[in-house]
Formats: sequence, structure tokens, C-alpha cells
Amino acid sequence: MSKKLRWGILGCASIAKRAVIPGLQQSRRNEVAAIASRQEDKARQLAEELNINISYGSYEALLEDPNIDAVYIPLPNHLHKEWSIRAAEAGKHVLCEKPIALTEAEAAEMADAAAKAGVILAEAFMYRYHPRYDILKEYIASGAIGEIRGIRSAFTFNSSANQGNVRFRKDWGGGSIYDVGCYPINAARILLDKEPEAVTVQAFFSPEHDHVDMMASGLVEFEGAVSLTFDCGMWAAYRNPLEIVGTEGLIEVPYAYSLPENGANFFLTTGEGRKEIEVPSANAYSEQGDRIAEAVLDGKPLRYTTEDAVRNMRVIDACLKSAHERSRIVL
Repeated sequence: MSKKLRWGILGCASIAKRAVIPGLQQSRRNEVAAIASRQEDKARQLAEELNINISYGSYEALLEDPNIDAVYIPLPNHLHKEWSIRAAEAGKHVLCEKPIALTEAEAAEMADAAAKAGVILAEAFMYRYHPRYDILKEYIASGAIGEIRGIRSAFTFNSSANQGNVRFRKDWGGGSIYDVGCYPINAARILLDKEPEAVTVQAFFSPEHDHVDMMASGLVEFEGAVSLTFDCGMWAAYRNPLEIVGTEGLIEVPYAYSLPENGANFFLTTGEGRKEIEVPSANAYSEQGDRIAEAVLDGKPLRYTTEDAVRNMRVIDACLKSAHERSRIVL
């Protein structure tokens, strides 16, 4: 086996601490070599807590470290473009949290910078690296549920009381469509292997939360009169189901995006009845890291390209435009 991919972490965000860093540390092909924060004490404390050897008091210092191969960026959304480009220009491969940018144009600029620097830029939709999604696509391709007639999905949680949450800063790219609505959109594109034709979204923009969308409901139209209907929110009960409706059957995924490591099973309903489909246990964050390591170290094609991230942002742009204008947006 070739050497491991050496990671630096730009920031001490909760998602990095509780999920991404442990996932990389548990993976086969990766090691977390350094972490940086604008508060040196914060970086040092987290490094000690998570057994990371090196901590830096600035992002720039980490990017200058020649022993770092790749960086993970869990910074607030409005900083994704700047630090992804700076990392690429420093010769580092980049895994950037979703949404990869604030607009399609920003994402395209980031993609160009990565291509120019000859590095990989990947969007951190970890859920899609879990083996469950390959299994779902196999069932769809087999015709087990017939032709797909529609997809329904949701991703909601309630953090409305946390007034200091960065997700409630409009100028920082806050809002539920950016934060969790991006998941059903991404999943529908993967499962249908198509790009949408139009979107219509209604949203609740909360004055108490800097007028970001705290709840949104949308219709995403694909060719063949197949649609994704979704809702997303940061002021609603926790849930993240996915339902794929076919002419001959139905697939139900109770926890589609926030995956329990040992609870990724789903349900298949056909003319023969409803049965639970067992899915192998896996850490989606570890799987994500190993696929990126294979691309960097072994030269394997990146499964989800930067262009895929740009296309996902195109749909998010349209959803936000539709919500603000209360109109149907053709893509």
C-alpha cells in the first residue's frame, strides 16, 4: 500500500471535530497531520484532544507546511471560495464543506483555480460515499421498482434558539437551502443521473435570524416529468428521509444523509411485500477520505468531480432565486 495522504484542517468547526477528523483518522489511506485556527490556543487544544501532532495559529502557516498534501475546509460558507483557492495555489488538494460556494460562478472560479494548480477540489457530501448509495442505484437499475415517477426527501433540524449560529448570518451564506436543502438536490441528481430543468421554491425568511431561509419547500423538475419534492429547515423537528417512488415499487430510506454507522438499512416495497434491505456498516467520512486518497495517491478518477459541485450550485442558485422572487426558474 502506498503512503497515506497527509491532511491539514483549516478551522475547528464542530463538523471537523466530531465527524470528519475522526473519520479520516479511522480510514485506511489518510492521516491528520495538522490543524489551524486563527486562535492558536484553540488549535492547540483541539490538536491535543484529537491526537494531532501539529497546530498552527493561522491558516496561512498551515498552507505553507510542505508536509501537508491536502486540506479540509469546514469554514463558514462565505470563506469557502477564498481559502479553497488559496489552498489550491499553495499546491494542496482540497476537500471543502458543502455547499462548495455561495454561487455557481464562485464554484466555477474555484474549479478553474484547482485545475490551473493541478490539484483535486472535492465537495464534502460524505453521505454519497456510503455503500448504501451504490446499492440503491443497483436496485433502481435492476428495475425492482419499475420506472421512477418521483423522489421525495427532507432534511430538517431545529437550532433556532442558537442566535450566534453562523448559519443565521445572511452575509455569511446562512440559510437552510445552503445548509441542508443541498442534500436532497444532490441526491436526486445522483439517483436520476440527470440535471434539473426547472425549480420552484417557497421559503420562510425569518426576521429573527437575519432574514435567512429557516424553512423551504421546493419542486425540482427533471426531464420525463419526474420531480424531486423536498423541504429543508433549521426551525423544525429533526428528520432526513428519502423516498423513491416507482411504477412497480417503492424505496424508503429513513435516515438518508445523517447516517447512523450501523443503521443504514432501507426498505423495499414491491408486489411481493415490504422488506428491509441490509447495508454493510461503514463510516461515510472514512470512505470519503479513502476515495480522495485513491485519487491523489493512485491516480484513480475522482468519483464526484468539481464540475458536479458546480452543477449542484447551479440548482441551489435557482432555488434561492425562486424563493426570493416567488417564481418558477427555468435552468
